[in-house]
Amino acid sequence: MIGLLENIYQISGAVLIVCAVYYYFHFRRIKKERKLTKVELSVYVVTQIAFFLLGSSYLLLLLDKS
Repeated sequence: MIGLLENIYQISGAVLIVCAVYYYFHFRRIKKERKLTKVELSVYVVTQIAFFLLGSSYLLLLLDKS
């Protein structure tokens, strides 16, 4: 049961990353066409921060294993 829950957790994390990548590129494309609304701009900024935190935490975990 624990293994199944861990797999569901990992799959949901992967789906969230895919959705975040989609919205990041979607907002970048819209930003070229018109000015973003406040909500769109906030999601765009939060997505950029989340990618930075994901990358840095993954790098720290890799360095910690050594």
